[in-house]
Amino acid sequence: MKTIFQNKWQMKNHDKEAPKRDYSRQIAFLNRYSLLFHALLACMLVFVIEVCSRRSLIDACVFLGGHAFAFFFNALIIFFTLSIVYLFRRRMLMRIIISCVWLLLGIINGCVLSQRVTPFGYTDLKCISDLLTMTNTQYFSKTQEICVVVLLSILVVFLVIFAMKGPKFQGRLHKIRAAGFCVLMGALMSAATSLAHNSEKMASYFSNIAQGYSDYGFVYGFSSSVMDRGMRKPLDYYESTIKQIKQTVAQAKEEASSYKVAQSGQIVSDSPQKQQPNVICVLLESFMDPTEINFLELSKDPVPNFRALSDNYTSGYLTVPVVGAGTANSEFEVLTGMNLRFFGTGEYPYKTVLKETDCESIASDLSALGYGTHVVHNNGGNFYSRANAFSQFGFDTFTSKELMNIQEYTPLGSWPTDDILISETEKALDSTPDQADFVYTITVQGHGAYPEEKVIQNPEIQVSGAETEAENNQWEYYVNQIHEVDKFIKNLTDMLAKRDENTILVLFGDHLPTMGLTDEDLKSGDIFKTQYTTWNNFGLEQKDADLAAYQLLAYTTEQAGLHEGTIFTYHQAGAYAADQKSYQNGLENLQYDLLYGERYCYDGQNPYPASDLQMGVDKTHIYHYETLADGSLAVYGDHFTNWSRIYVNDEKMSTTFVSDEQLILSEDDAAGLESGDILKVCQVGSSNTIFRTTENTLMYYGVRTEADADANADADTKEEKDVQDEAGDAEDESSDPGEGAAEKKAGKQKTSKQ
Repeated sequence: MKTIFQNKWQMKNHDKEAPKRDYSRQIAFLNRYSLLFHALLACMLVFVIEVCSRRSLIDACVFLGGHAFAFFFNALIIFFTLSIVYLFRRRMLMRIIISCVWLLLGIINGCVLSQRVTPFGYTDLKCISDLLTMTNTQYFSKTQEICVVVLLSILVVFLVIFAMKGPKFQGRLHKIRAAGFCVLMGALMSAATSLAHNSEKMASYFSNIAQGYSDYGFVYGFSSSVMDRGMRKPLDYYESTIKQIKQTVAQAKEEASSYKVAQSGQIVSDSPQKQQPNVICVLLESFMDPTEINFLELSKDPVPNFRALSDNYTSGYLTVPVVGAGTANSEFEVLTGMNLRFFGTGEYPYKTVLKETDCESIASDLSALGYGTHVVHNNGGNFYSRANAFSQFGFDTFTSKELMNIQEYTPLGSWPTDDILISETEKALDSTPDQADFVYTITVQGHGAYPEEKVIQNPEIQVSGAETEAENNQWEYYVNQIHEVDKFIKNLTDMLAKRDENTILVLFGDHLPTMGLTDEDLKSGDIFKTQYTTWNNFGLEQKDADLAAYQLLAYTTEQAGLHEGTIFTYHQAGAYAADQKSYQNGLENLQYDLLYGERYCYDGQNPYPASDLQMGVDKTHIYHYETLADGSLAVYGDHFTNWSRIYVNDEKMSTTFVSDEQLILSEDDAAGLESGDILKVCQVGSSNTIFRTTENTLMYYGVRTEADADANADADTKEEKDVQDEAGDAEDESSDPGEGAAEKKAGKQKTSKQ
């Protein structure tokens, strides 16, 4: 036995003393033939990425066989990125990092395509902060989130260890030569891309992004979204070109416009209706008429109210730029009249050019006519950077979910129901009693994801016809949510009909739901077509037309006799001839001029600057506080929501929402209060953005019991009333009864960005 243990001990020591395996020959071989190795690695990576993106080995093989040129062009792009390894000694480490980045992007694209139709692009990286705020959605399960975190952690640990223990290039590092090689590869890549575009082997623009990625590969599609951003300068972009377009539009506007400015400054109409109409535009999230789907069988009509409007008022198909996701891009086209096809692949202008650039929109155009302009949306104010975008568009107010007392949610609990938008839209209209209004309302109830299991046990509408039970469950959930949205449409029109104001309502679907629909599944034959309809209470003639999203509000406002704005009057003058090359060329020049060019349209001026956007139309107040029996602090006021937070000396505290009139400060935080501390309440969005603050503050004077609170409530209320009276007096003093409607509106703008 002793001998056995001695032998084992000697073997262990022998293993420890054994020299490490010599990999120098293998490394030398790889270094000598590294370019060949990179070419093989690039081809292998492209194939694996396509398997991940298409979620099918067979489909990846079909891509290789049917699109060989595109496959090897994708490999050339990866080969080019691998050339930077020659700038480092730890070349193997850099190869692993570059390969992992490409593989990770391919895996992400596969995950994205399992939830939507639009592939993963560069601009999606700018939306990561938005995605992180969507904690109440069903896009990712907890298990998936944990797996991602674990795998990424393992990868990071591996890379750190490999960086410390892995091989290094031992020869002489020629940095200048390596840099020159990288530059040469870049030049060859650029030349190859130009040649591929000119020979039409590779497309320079994807009219259908999903189809473009499918035909030309993920690597090329994603690379295009990185390199091709913003708008390219049109070849015929000159001041004379813009002046000619401007002159044509001005002439058409003069001939068509029925609105004039009277000597008194009040805008009146030459048409029979003498009152400027309110314009209400409603984006219906993921909305479509389910009877448009060929294979679905429905127990009854899910959208009778939408159908009734379509039968009696102007309506039609609406071509949108996205499928299954990308609401902000359909929204951009509708509000600006601009065509998204002139931007880079998969671009979200909200996340790029509109971050720093103001942009003429329907809001700024109608503001010039004296309109109040508002946005109402039962989702986060920072989502898609909307608060910033709406300011750049020139809106006056934006009521996001942080300013709403939302209590009702969809059966999954994923999204608020849309019924609250009726009262919030009415509030927006009532906030400017002496003006016509443009209100842009964004719904969210129809948003995915849609569950594969049966959630609604006794659905109002039964659905069948899909290939699997899971798909039938998804469609049944979706159809019943759309049915609820249809009820919202009826309630909205009922509310508007009761108001003694001329009003035109526009309702449109932003994109089809994320349910894997194809052109063949639809009666329209096009997955990029949704529907729109209208309603009005002053006798407009029904003029059905199929439109592009960027034409919708130009067409609608023209029917209402409104002719204003650079882009919108261009559409009106061009008779909405979207298929005419000259029409699109002029639109491209105008878009470039307004967003990237010299603004010849405005003679180099800026008549539509960003607005000082006010969040919400309700003023919030804090009246008094009360120390509760458990030591916590109750704060009383008005217009509180689930996103209200108590601040003490400008520091956010843990807050419990009780009602729209009461918030609770925890016992621990209340115990830390000192006499003289200043209390206020703020409406807080994602990333701790303060959207609105109470009009007044309270000073903490120490513990107040219920009796103390009752005794001081009257004094607090009187103090608050005095504050409101002073604010009202100041506003009255600043108003000039003789100023025009547009100047009155401008005078009402208040600073509210925090």
